[in-house]
Amino acid sequence: MKVKLIVSLLLLTTYFTAFSQKKQNMAVVEKGLIKISIMYPYAEGKTFNMEYYETKHMPMVAGFLGSNLIKYTIEKGIASGIPNQPLPYMAIGTFYVKSLSDYQAAIGPNRDAIRADFANYTNISPVILVSEVVK
Repeated sequence: MKVKLIVSLLLLTTYFTAFSQKKQNMAVVEKGLIKISIMYPYAEGKTFNMEYYETKHMPMVAGFLGSNLIKYTIEKGIASGIPNQPLPYMAIGTFYVKSLSDYQAAIGPNRDAIRADFANYTNISPVILVSEVVK
């Protein structure tokens, strides 16, 4: 019985140590990355096709970014941070890239194709924020 308890404690210690190191490594990897947030504000009468965005639009743009792209995320707005207030954004797409200049070089020649695809999933003009991950 004591042997099982000791083995269990060792396994838990190993798991938490590995998890903690992985979490620290993830923070180091993300610091300094460029984050491009494409935010779609909520407004009455506006529409957003999440399925199309997830399966067609974002993969298309990700393909343009090539090896500069670290990852991308898609978020679906569900509520405001303040009860009984309108939803601020219907959706947010985010790209994490290594280099802003490489991002701009990839997007520039494909800008018209990206914008033309908006009509396939939304009637919202997005707000875009480019930032640097600091932590």
